[in-house]
Amino acid sequence: MTPDTLRATYLIETPLDPAGVADVLAGEQSSGTFVRVAGETDALRARSRATVASLVELEPLPAPSLASAWLARQGERGTHGPFRRARIEVDFPLANIGHNLPTLGATVAGNLFDLGETTGVRLERLQLPPALRSRFERPRHGVAGTRAAAGVPEGPLVGTIIKPNVGLSAAETGALVAELCRAGIDFIKDDECCGDPEHAPVAQRIRAVMAAVREHRERTGKTVLVAVNISDEHDAMLRHAELLQIEGGHCAMVSLNWVGHASVQALRRHTDLIVHGHRAGFGMWARHPALGMGFQPYAALWRLAGIDHLHVHGMAGKFAQEDEEVRESARDCLTPLADAADTADTVLPAFSSGQWAGTLPMTLDAVPSGHLLFLCGGGILAHPMGPAAGVTSLRQAWAAWRAGEPLPAAARHAPELRSALEFFGRAGH
Repeated sequence: MTPDTLRATYLIETPLDPAGVADVLAGEQSSGTFVRVAGETDALRARSRATVASLVELEPLPAPSLASAWLARQGERGTHGPFRRARIEVDFPLANIGHNLPTLGATVAGNLFDLGETTGVRLERLQLPPALRSRFERPRHGVAGTRAAAGVPEGPLVGTIIKPNVGLSAAETGALVAELCRAGIDFIKDDECCGDPEHAPVAQRIRAVMAAVREHRERTGKTVLVAVNISDEHDAMLRHAELLQIEGGHCAMVSLNWVGHASVQALRRHTDLIVHGHRAGFGMWARHPALGMGFQPYAALWRLAGIDHLHVHGMAGKFAQEDEEVRESARDCLTPLADAADTADTVLPAFSSGQWAGTLPMTLDAVPSGHLLFLCGGGILAHPMGPAAGVTSLRQAWAAWRAGEPLPAAARHAPELRSALEFFGRAGH
């Protein structure tokens, strides 16, 4: 990889020669098509064509992972295995991309997934040179800025999720936020399914929530960060962000996949709010091992849009990801994109999905720095002794982890933690 190229790593699967298919992929995503076109010269092709930097063939499969009508039309050539797999590295000229993030996405994750010659294509990694990184947005706040805004200098930021989409009005949502503030929470986020519902319009919700946050700050000096879901049509989303800032808000949540890279870029440029990125829908891109993309390239593209936080799901959670994938995702968030020394170019990983005091130690084992958001819905709101005890149980679990003490032992002198272990029934974690 040279300073003027971007490197993408793919896993490809095909019954054909992998080297030939890799060349097709590189050509299709840069200067190539199935015939030479008018005006195309060898010099232009040399300047703009992507190149295959490496190819390592892997164990073949007896059956295809995905169907291909193009291969089926080839007769026996396309219907019989073995289906050969290879990991390839492709270098794309930066000149093709310019300063255009949607074009970058379409280049590394575009029509290549539809190539007829393949029965599987997955984008596994992006390597960004500093020259490309400097063209795009950076986190405005990231880890350090979020800690400063919340007044939490060390350890995990304890958070929860409110569910106004179950029918709470704006006033009821504000009352719940006030209760959570009194419980000692650091961070609260909206549910991704609640944007601007009829029973709690976003403008009314912002005013009610921020009134509760301001009252708590004036009374205690503690600022609780609330990530209000402002996901919407582009112009409306920017209006919501403006209102949130006017009301003294610090953080906005967006459903990344459904508002798009360009809108997130515009939001980053338009506001100084912390941008909390929710990855709702990520499984469509990532869950099949022969299709889509892994977390690292997915996160890299969104980080270039300027987000400050990104969801990674949770350890021993309720979703499909293995714990190791969650660990690697968190590490990717905390790894600079292009320059290892640029520690400000990181985002805060948000752990959620079935989290509670019993899963906090394994989460801290994965991220020993404690640079993370630990978001518990039921783990706080369903604690048998109430939300304040739920928050306390998390802080007790953190103290036990720092002391190297198993949770059952720590629970003997921590009633809130003991109640959590008994109620949630997972003391073995």
